Amino acid sequence: MLHGRGKFSPRFCWPSRVPCSFYSQASREENSDYDLVIVGGGIVGAATAYKIANLPRSNPLKICVVEKEKSLAMHQTGRNSGVIHSGIYYKPGSLKAKLCVEGLDLMYDFCQKHGIPTQKVGKLIVAVTDEEIPGLEKLYESGTQNKVRDLEMIDAKGIKEREPHCQGVKALLSPHTGIVDYALVTQAMAQNVKDKNGDVLLNFEVNGFHSGGEDRLVITAKDGRKVHCKGAIVCAGLQSDRLAVLSHCKSTPKIVPFRGDYLRLKPAKRHLVRGNIYPVPDPRFPFLGVHFTPRPDGDLWLGPTAVLSFAREGYGIYDISLKDTWEMLTFPGLLKLGSRYMKFGLGEMYRNFYWPAQVKQLQRYIPEITVDDVERAHAGNRAQAIGSDGDLVDDFIIDTAEDELGSKIVHVRNAPSPAATSSLAIANFIVDTVKDKFKFL
Repeated sequence: MLHGRGKFSPRFCWPSRVPCSFYSQASREENSDYDLVIVGGGIVGAATAYKIANLPRSNPLKICVVEKEKSLAMHQTGRNSGVIHSGIYYKPGSLKAKLCVEGLDLMYDFCQKHGIPTQKVGKLIVAVTDEEIPGLEKLYESGTQNKVRDLEMIDAKGIKEREPHCQGVKALLSPHTGIVDYALVTQAMAQNVKDKNGDVLLNFEVNGFHSGGEDRLVITAKDGRKVHCKGAIVCAGLQSDRLAVLSHCKSTPKIVPFRGDYLRLKPAKRHLVRGNIYPVPDPRFPFLGVHFTPRPDGDLWLGPTAVLSFAREGYGIYDISLKDTWEMLTFPGLLKLGSRYMKFGLGEMYRNFYWPAQVKQLQRYIPEITVDDVERAHAGNRAQAIGSDGDLVDDFIIDTAEDELGSKIVHVRNAPSPAATSSLAIANFIVDTVKDKFKFL
């Protein structure tokens, strides 16, 4: 494990480049039989499979992960900031806070065990004005209650010692915040499942769940393939609500995608930032605001914005899915949310299209940055669960239907940020939750 400011070895992979040579590719005619199937090849699904594959048992379970894309970690997992969060922001006593604090240590331990490079670059949450200090102090209190280790309030001099080009009157230092390539983490988890005689089936887009008898479930794919199992855990991220409906669960909470677009700091100016620099967030929203994020490949990302995406799996500014857009615009919950936060949403859209407005926000912290120093970089969609009342769902939701089919399927309906950091702790929580339901575990 790497700590401090040393650079990563050049092992960073974009999601589309994650090698899949070791993954199983079942034939169209093959009907495979398993004890448990995990639907979804993002980091939460992979972590859950990893946890179950490594349960101490005299008779190991036969496990399969099915993923609709050609590689794992193609969406939220491979398109997030790569930050290992420490658990500062979350409501004390919440499951989200507990799992993040536990997940940080589990993630570092996993990466060390499997040779995945990490860097503890730390994080500064910076108050630029005196008016932001009360919000910063509240974060310190919540982080302390959440048992985040080694938090420290530092003054303007301490900020300059840590980040010489950053301005601020006070900051909260989280020294254990780090960065990692979560696509590599997901790949390592999947490899371990394979090593335990499990399977990973790619290009397997689930289109149905069917009862196969008293203790059997049949999961079908669009291309005609089938897998048979005793039970399934669905960790489908951006598609979680749609797959839940397939097994007779309620249609809400609904997934509404919010796209985050990043800028990239050009190489000549990357010396201006050493670690993560974050603003004091607006507590009304689940977004943390534009920030400075070092990347495993040496890049420095700036952002993201938070704009409504018109395609769940579209990452360009002009990407539109008619199906996704129609579902959103006819969902009463989104209309209610939009009416409450119209000003915020329009501001995000303006900054998304007009770079100087986003750069102006960044200059509050690093005044030396100019519009000429940045270029458009990466984008990712966040699967935001929203209730029919328009409220943002901020914690984890595990769901099942109340019928015979539902008795064999557990859905992770909402795994909000920081789900990547928390993934191994989430996996522990999922397994503990489903043990009573799935007697074969």
